[in-house]
Amino acid sequence: MQRNHSACSDRRKILLVFISCLMFPFGAMAKVKATLVCAGLFLCSTVLAIVEELDDTFKDTRVDDVWLVDFYAPWCGYCKKLEPVWYDVGAELKSSGSPVRVGKMDGTAYSGMSSEFGVRGYPTIKLLKGDLAYNYKGPRTKDDIVEFANRVAGPAVRALPSKQMFDHMMKRHDVLFVYFGGESPLKEKYIDMAAELIVYTYFFSASEDVLPESVTLPELPSVVVFKDGAYFTYDEYVDGGLSSWVNKERFQSYLQIDGFTLYELGETGKLVAIAVIDEKDPTEESGRLKTLIQRVAKEYREHFNRDFQFGHMDGNDYINSLIMGEVSVPSIIILNTSNEQYFLPSEPVETLEQLVHFINSVLDGSAQAQGGDGMFQRVKRVAFDAKSTIMSVFRSSPVLGCFLFGLPLGVISLMCYGICTAESDDGQEDMELMKRDDEEEEDDEEDEPRQAPGELEGPEEDGENEEEEEQEKNPDDKKAD
Repeated sequence: MQRNHSACSDRRKILLVFISCLMFPFGAMAKVKATLVCAGLFLCSTVLAIVEELDDTFKDTRVDDVWLVDFYAPWCGYCKKLEPVWYDVGAELKSSGSPVRVGKMDGTAYSGMSSEFGVRGYPTIKLLKGDLAYNYKGPRTKDDIVEFANRVAGPAVRALPSKQMFDHMMKRHDVLFVYFGGESPLKEKYIDMAAELIVYTYFFSASEDVLPESVTLPELPSVVVFKDGAYFTYDEYVDGGLSSWVNKERFQSYLQIDGFTLYELGETGKLVAIAVIDEKDPTEESGRLKTLIQRVAKEYREHFNRDFQFGHMDGNDYINSLIMGEVSVPSIIILNTSNEQYFLPSEPVETLEQLVHFINSVLDGSAQAQGGDGMFQRVKRVAFDAKSTIMSVFRSSPVLGCFLFGLPLGVISLMCYGICTAESDDGQEDMELMKRDDEEEEDDEEDEPRQAPGELEGPEEDGENEEEEEQEKNPDDKKAD
C-alpha cells in the first residue's frame, strides 16, 4: 500500500479535477481543461523519467549505481510486448524506494555496448551491480522482474538475527538455504556460491540459537536447505560441490511444471518424471497418476532425489513439441533434457511398485530410450520446427500466411517456368540449325557428281588445245627450217 500511495494520490487529484469539470459552469471549463492538460503532461513526464533511455555514455556513468537494463531492438515484437511491463517495473521500484535504477538501451544502435555486456538476443534483461552482470531468465511479468531486481541488488547472503525473522522467512519461502556457524572455509565457499546463484534464490546465514528445537545439526558449521516440510544438510563427501548441490536442491521435490520451469530444471542435470494430465477435464486416472508421482517424490526421496525431479504438467502440447510426437493424456513420461531423450513405460502404470520399477529401469539403463540429439533427430527437429511455424502462421492469420509463403513460391514457379521455356526454345533452334545443316550437306552431295566430269574433261581439253597450237606452229617452223 505504501509503494502505491504516491501514484494513488496523483490519480485522486486528477479524478477530483475531472469531477469539478462536471460541476463547474461552462465559463470555468477552459481553466479546468488547462489544469487537466498540465496534470497529464506532468504524469507523462514522471512515467518517462522512471525508465531512462541509455546511450554509449552509460558505460562510464553506471559504476556507482545498480542498474536494471532492458536491451531491446525496435523491430522486435517481444520487446514491444515487454515495454508496458517495463514501465510498470520502473514505477514499482521507484515507489518502493529501491536503489535499483531502471533503463533501456537500443541494442541495434549501440551494438558495441550490447556485445560488451554479452547480449545475444532481444529482449535481454540484465542487472548490473559493480563489475558483475546478472542475466534475468524468468517470466516477463512485473512481479517476477521486481522480485529478481530486489533479490540480486541486495547482499548475496542475508543475516537472520532472530527466531522471529527465521520463522518469517520459513513461511515466505518454499525453499530456504541457510548457513549456520561462524567464520570458516565453508562460509567463504557459501558466499562465493551465493554471489553466483542469487539469480535463482535467496541465501541466508544465522547462528545456532536461531534454530527451532526440532532441528538438530550433526555438526557446525553446516549448510541446510528447508523444503517440503523437512530439512536436509549438505555433505561435501556425498553431495560433491556446494554449487552443484544447491542447484539441484533449489526446487521442491514435487511441483507443477510448465515450459519455463522445465527449461530451468534442465540446468540442474536431473531427469524429470512428469505426470501429463488435463486439469481442465480431470479424470480418475489423472488423479491416480498425479498421486503416484507425489508419493514417489516424498517416500523415495533418498533413492531418487539425487537424479530425478518430479511434477505434473497440464496438457500435452509442450511435451508433444519437445519429443516431436504424441503423448496420450493422462500418462507418465521421463525426460532427459540434457540430450533430448525420453522414456515411456512399456505397460500401463497402475501401482506404486510399477512406477518405482519403471524409474529404476531408467536409472540403470535397461529402459529403452527414445529421441535424442543425433543427426537424424536434428534434421527431424528442423523439419518439425519449420512445419510448426508454418502451421501457426496459417492458424493465426491465413491471409498473412498466404502472402508470406505464396509469394516466394509464385516467384520460384515463374523462375522455373522461365528456365524451362528458355531451354525448350534453344532446343527448337538447335533442331532447326541441324535441319539446315543436313539440307546443305545434301545439296553439296548432289553438286559433287555434276562437277566431277567437268574436272576430268578439263585436262583433256587442255591437251587438245596444246596439240592444235603445236600444229599451228609447225608450218612456220617448217618454213623457218
